[in-house]
Amino acid sequence: MAATPEKPASATARRKAGRHRGEGQWAVGHFTPLNGNEQFKKDDDGLNVRTRIETIYSQAGFSSIDPNDLRGRMRWWGLYTQRKPGIDGGKTAILEPEELDDEFFMLRVRIDGGRLTTAQLRVIGEISEEFARGTADITDRQNIQYHWIRIEDMPEIWRRLEEVGLSTTEACGDTPRVVLGSPVAGIAEDEIIDGSPAIDEIYRRIVGNPDFSNLPRKFKSAISGSPLLDVAHEINDIAFVGVEHPEHGPGFDLWVGGGLSTNPKIGVRLGAWVPLDEVPDVYEGVISIFRDYGYRRLRNRARLKFLVADWGAEKFRTVLEDEYLKRPLLDGPAPEQPVQRWRDHVGVHRQQDGRYYVGFAPRVGRVDGATLTKIAEVAEAHGSGRLRTTVEQKMLVLDVEQDQVDSLASALESLDLTVRPSSFRRGTMACTGIEFCKLAIVETKARGASLIDELERRIPEFDEPITININGCPNACARIQVADIGLKGQLVMDEHGNQVEGYQVHLGGALGLEAGFGRKVRGLKVTSAELPDYVERVLRRFQKGREDGERFAVWAARASEEELS
Repeated sequence: MAATPEKPASATARRKAGRHRGEGQWAVGHFTPLNGNEQFKKDDDGLNVRTRIETIYSQAGFSSIDPNDLRGRMRWWGLYTQRKPGIDGGKTAILEPEELDDEFFMLRVRIDGGRLTTAQLRVIGEISEEFARGTADITDRQNIQYHWIRIEDMPEIWRRLEEVGLSTTEACGDTPRVVLGSPVAGIAEDEIIDGSPAIDEIYRRIVGNPDFSNLPRKFKSAISGSPLLDVAHEINDIAFVGVEHPEHGPGFDLWVGGGLSTNPKIGVRLGAWVPLDEVPDVYEGVISIFRDYGYRRLRNRARLKFLVADWGAEKFRTVLEDEYLKRPLLDGPAPEQPVQRWRDHVGVHRQQDGRYYVGFAPRVGRVDGATLTKIAEVAEAHGSGRLRTTVEQKMLVLDVEQDQVDSLASALESLDLTVRPSSFRRGTMACTGIEFCKLAIVETKARGASLIDELERRIPEFDEPITININGCPNACARIQVADIGLKGQLVMDEHGNQVEGYQVHLGGALGLEAGFGRKVRGLKVTSAELPDYVERVLRRFQKGREDGERFAVWAARASEEELS
C-alpha cells in the first residue's frame, strides 16, 4: 500500500490545511509539521541516517553527530543516547538533553517472534563482551539491549549481527517496532495456530520500508496462537490472538489500540476473524490507518490508542475494510480465558514432537554477554540449536531430548538461571532505570534483584503467582499498571523529611484473566529502603485475608485501604 503523498491532493485540501492545524492527520490534508519531531522526519527519513553513521559519524566521532540525528533519526537504527553517570533523578526533568546525554549509546537488537539460534546468541554475547562492557539485558519485548556502545563501533556491530540474520532496523523511533510472537510458536502441544509465517511476511514487507518509516509514534505489534495469551496482546497497538472459528477453523482475533505509559488503555476487539495468510494484509491496513489518520500535533496523543478511543471499534473496522482492505472481514469469536496464571513458559514442557522445551528465569532480565555465550554453549551441548525470548524477560531452550532435560536444567542452574524459580524471581520485572535511561528517576534493576532476595528470605513459603513490576519513571516500560504490584519510580519524602528514591504503588492490575489496571491507594508511596517491608506486609495480609483460591488482583480490588497500606 503506497505511502500518503507529501502534499495534499487538491486545492480544497490545501485550503483546509491552511485554515486550522487540526491533529496533524495526513488523511485530512494536514501535512505541515506541527512540532520538532514531525519536522525532522519530514526533512529526512530516519532510515537514511545509517549511511551517515557509517561514512561520517563512526569516523569523526560523537561530536560530529547532527543533533536531529543524535536524538531523533538514530533511533530508526536502534540507537538511543544513554544517561550520563552521576546525574540524580531530581534533575531528569530539569536538564537539557545535551546535559543528560553521555557519549555512549543504548543499542536494541530486535528479535521478532523472540526467535534465536545458538549461533545468533553467541554473536550477541560476543558483541556484548567486545563492545558493550558485557551488558545485554533481555527486555519485556523479546529484544536484547546493549549499553556503552560507541558510535565508532557501529559499522562492525551491524556487520556481525547481519551476518547471522539479526537486525537493529527500526528497533526504536516512530516506526513498526519488533513483532512479538509466542515463544512456543510451532512447538507447543496446546497451540491453536502458529503465527510465525505471518511475522516473517510482516517483517519482509514492512520493516525498513520507507512507506511506513514515518509514523506518528511507535507502533507495537503482537501475534500469538497460544491459549496462554503469552504476548500481552491487550497492550499492543495491534494484536492477533489465536482462536478457533466454529466454521473456518484456527485463525486470529484482531485487537487494536492498546498501550500503557501515562494514559493506559486496554486494546479493543474489532470482532473480526483473520486467517493466517491474511494477517500481513490486515497488519498493513491497520498500520496505514495509523500513518494516515494518526494524531501528529501533540506527541502525548500520537499513539494509535487515542485514535481508537475517539473513533470506537465500529468506525475503525469500517475504515479498515472500506478504505484499506477493500473487502469485509469475517466476524469471529473472542479468545478464551487462559487456564494458567503464569504465561512465561518457565519450567520443563513437552513439545508437539515429543521433545521438550525448558524455560528459565534470569533476575529481572539482567544478563551479560558472557552468560549469553554460555547459554548458547549449554543449549548446543544438550542437542538444541534454537532458543526463544519471552515478553516476561525470560528465555527458553527448545528441542531437548528427554534424557537431556535434567542435565540441561543443572547446567542452567550453575549459571544462576533457574528452571524452578520462586514466585518472586519468576514474577519480578524491571525496566532499565536510572543506571542508563535519560527518562528515569530511580534505580530499578538492582532494586528488583535485591527485592527478590529479600522476599525469598522473608516469605520462603509463598508460592502463589505474583507479578511485581518496577519502573524508573511514569512511562510504564515495565508495565506497572497491569502488575499485581506495580511500582512507579518517583522521588518521595522519607520519615526525616529528606527527598529520596521511592515508588508510587499500583495494586491489582492484570492481563489475561480479567485484564485491567491496578488500583492506586491515595497517598500510598514507599521509599526504596522501605520497599521490602511494604511488599512483605501486603503479601502477608493477602495470605491471611484471601478467600479460597482467590488471586491477588481480586483480593486487592476488594481490600480496604488500610490493608493495602
